[in-house]
Formats: sequence, C-alpha cells, structure tokens
Amino acid sequence: MTIDLYVDTSRKGISMAVATSGQPMNARTTDASARVYDEIVNTEARGEILGESLDTLLTRVGATLDDVKRVMVTLGPGSFSGLRTGVAFCQGLCFSGKRELYGVTTLQALACFAHDAAGNTPACTDAAGKECAEIAVIIRARTGFWYMRLNGEEFFIETPEVIERIKNAKVKAIVADAPAQEDEALKAAFAKIGASVSPDTGKPLDMWAPLFSTVKPSLIQEANYIQPSYFEKLKS
Repeated sequence: MTIDLYVDTSRKGISMAVATSGQPMNARTTDASARVYDEIVNTEARGEILGESLDTLLTRVGATLDDVKRVMVTLGPGSFSGLRTGVAFCQGLCFSGKRELYGVTTLQALACFAHDAAGNTPACTDAAGKECAEIAVIIRARTGFWYMRLNGEEFFIETPEVIERIKNAKVKAIVADAPAQEDEALKAAFAKIGASVSPDTGKPLDMWAPLFSTVKPSLIQEANYIQPSYFEKLKS
C-alpha cells in the first residue's frame, strides 16, 4: 500500500488525511472500493496532537508510516504559529528521505475544491499543468480585505478589487469561505457573473492530489519561511 498524507494547519485547528496514492475521490474517480481514505478535522486542535492524529489515521486504514511516500502541507496564508507547526511536523516526517514533501499555498489547494454549474469538479490545471483561469479562491483576511487566488497569482486586496478581478477574468467557479459567501457585495457579484460557489471545507483533502504533478517536492520549503510576512511577500 502506498499512502499520501495531507496536512493543513493554516486555518482553524488541524485537518489531516491519508489516502491511497493515485486514487483521489473526485468527479473522475468515483469507485470507493479502489480507494483508501480517512481524515481528522478538529477546529479546536493544536500542533501537539499532529503525531497522535497521524497514528490514529494510519491505524484506521491499516497502514504504517513506511507506507507514506508523499506528504503535502499548506504554506499559508494563515496562522503564523499554525503554519510553522504544520510545516515543521511534515519536514520531520520527510527528513529521513523516505518520503517526498510538497508545499502548496492554502489558496492553491482550495482551488481543487471548485465545482462547475452542473456540480462536477473541474480540473484545477490543464493538460500542460497551467492553472485554470476560470477558477478563483477567496477567503477573508480581515474586515474589507481578502486573500484571493486567480490564474496562478495570489493577492491581498479589498472588496472592490476582488469584484473587478473576477468580472474581468470571467470567472465561472469560485471557492469561498463563510465570510466571503456571506458578504453582500461579493454575493451580488458572484450572482451577477453566474459563477458557481463551493465552500472551502467539507470535501476530502485528496482532491488536492493533482497538485503532486505540478509542484516540485523539496525538503527545504520556502516556508522556513514566513520571513517576511505573507503580506510582504505578495507586495515584493
């Protein structure tokens, strides 16, 4: 058995999942019998239970740490302490060289949750590995400001600019957190352009699996890292 591990500590608490490599649960792979998957989502958890959570998941699926060959971890934006904890944990798992470590931004991962108007999950990248320009990710940064990913770029911008960008790009699918879905100006803009809206939670983390083919593994993640801050990196 070959297992992929997904770790997200960039938002509230800890999300962790293990899944069979090469068998993500998405619109193109619906045979559950060909797939091993289990997850732990604890919005109140802190970094000290990462090891315990991994042990629990591996036991549930009948695997061992030796079966884990690839690890994907989110690099932010998000909680500084949470990010450092998650990245350090995953770096420790991969330090021996027995498994590969992949770092992806949180917005990059969330783009894989997008669905079209028919409810199907569109590919987040094309055959050449280029990110789909018709998918946007929008999550709250602070009042009136949003983190946004569109066409492979990430922004820290105010509401009017978010609306202008999704309009100009003719976005068809949006992944949005609860604040973005509840914001009246954004809701009106989403409806006006006719974009389908997917939540940023509640979907299996192995929907991020396509990113294994577009992101290069590295033991030394840029997240060693948040120096300067995420905001400052976007401006540089």
